[in-house]
Amino acid sequence: MSGASNPLAVFLCGCYAVALGVHTGERCGAEEGDTDYYMAAVYEHQLILSPNPLALTSRKQALELMNQNLDVYEQQVMTAAQKGVQIIVFPEDGIHGFNFTRTSIYPFLDFMPSPRLVRWNPCLEPHRFNDTEVLQRLSCMAIKGDMFVVANLGTKQPCYSSDPGCPRDGRYQFNTNVVFSSNGSLVGRYRKHNLYFEAAFDAPVQVDYTVFDTPFAGRFGIFTCFDILFFQPAVGLLRDAEVKHIVFPAAWMNQLPLLAAIQIQSAFAIAFGVNLLAANIHHPSMGMTGSGIHTPLKSIWYHDTENFTGHLIIAQVAKNPQGLLGTENATDQMDPSHSKFLKILAGDPYCEKDSQEVHCDGATKWNMNAPPPFHSEMMYDNFTLVPVRGKEGHLQVCANGLCCYLLYQRPTLSKELYALGVFDGLHTVHGTYYVQVCALVKCGGLGFNSCGQEITEATGVFDFHLWGNFSTSYIFPLLLTSGMTLETPDQLGWENDHYFLRKNGLSSGLVTAALYGRLYERDNGK
Repeated sequence: MSGASNPLAVFLCGCYAVALGVHTGERCGAEEGDTDYYMAAVYEHQLILSPNPLALTSRKQALELMNQNLDVYEQQVMTAAQKGVQIIVFPEDGIHGFNFTRTSIYPFLDFMPSPRLVRWNPCLEPHRFNDTEVLQRLSCMAIKGDMFVVANLGTKQPCYSSDPGCPRDGRYQFNTNVVFSSNGSLVGRYRKHNLYFEAAFDAPVQVDYTVFDTPFAGRFGIFTCFDILFFQPAVGLLRDAEVKHIVFPAAWMNQLPLLAAIQIQSAFAIAFGVNLLAANIHHPSMGMTGSGIHTPLKSIWYHDTENFTGHLIIAQVAKNPQGLLGTENATDQMDPSHSKFLKILAGDPYCEKDSQEVHCDGATKWNMNAPPPFHSEMMYDNFTLVPVRGKEGHLQVCANGLCCYLLYQRPTLSKELYALGVFDGLHTVHGTYYVQVCALVKCGGLGFNSCGQEITEATGVFDFHLWGNFSTSYIFPLLLTSGMTLETPDQLGWENDHYFLRKNGLSSGLVTAALYGRLYERDNGK
């Protein structure tokens, strides 16, 4: 499905038709004289794959396959150009595919000079370097569409025995993002640092911190797919205060309940207060779908596991993204649930007065009527959980040094099982990284061992505060409702050394509400 948070829809204008796959002749750009926004596009590409990526092939055969994908890219650039788009992002692996060996991918690789050392316009200077046909086509697309083009391809760089890191075959092979300006010049190159089981590629010896400047929105940063979960380069890049926008090619395999593509994309934009333009591969049989244009306050996204076609998203994006309000900017008229949350955090009894008497809840009454915690596997990690029952309550669950808390009300009860879970430890499957997680999830069934299973539909609605005593400031808010629908938190922030998320008025049943903390300094297991 595709979707947009309500505030975003008001500035999508005619582009929303394109985002839903309806191509109109209307030109939709930033209003003339409107300097606060720019037009962006991301394309989720239905990849044309090599029938046998392990087989050895010629450069000519490799180019024949890649040109089929590039033909689709060019069609999307021209469609986007009619809508006034100024920058378009294509996904990781979208030109050459995946599942190659180091040897079988070689014919698919372009030679890649460093844009820091060489000023080059491949479209206008096609014979300057050999084996650059893909770069030439991308450069010419940028000129034809009069827009910045961001794409991903495989590249090669010769090296010599004097280089201690030089592979035995005498070349480096990189998973590479490239950026072309609207005049076709190569203005950015990023080589993926955090490879995800990619035997065909090398990680660069030094991390690339790649930024590029645009005349329409200032400075952009760039990284690829799995990089988003690590400090380098994703967080390090944002030390540059002028970086307000990130372009993010990905070939992301969804994993619910915590790491679907659109979940982490939106969470990154919210956590760091930046715009994120994310293009994913469309390959539903491998769990790959989910692209979007995300701001800290709004998202337009696409997630579709049923249709096997590409999808173009176009939106008008603020040049200076505005973040969510924290507690320091909260309004004076506080809703009762937030007052109760603050009282609980302060350790004070919370009292409510009805027509008959005053009722007080002591702050120490955690889980008095709740069953004991249980364990269940979620995201391959051993979570500690407690069931969430009744129309209202407050719960606590702890593991290692992390305690997670939930204050909730439910307008109506559903027949589903929900649970509040905690994990504080080293994740070691499909990558090694340290996480602290507080998560309210709908379970796959009514048994405790179903909590943590992948589900996409739910009917249970909550108004809630979720918080924990995190020992990291890098916390990603995940909020997903039925039908793979993104929701934006009402409020996030720190209060009494606890980080919290508040949300009232969900649009549909809750699938996942989580605070996903990363302790980058503990990724080595120490």
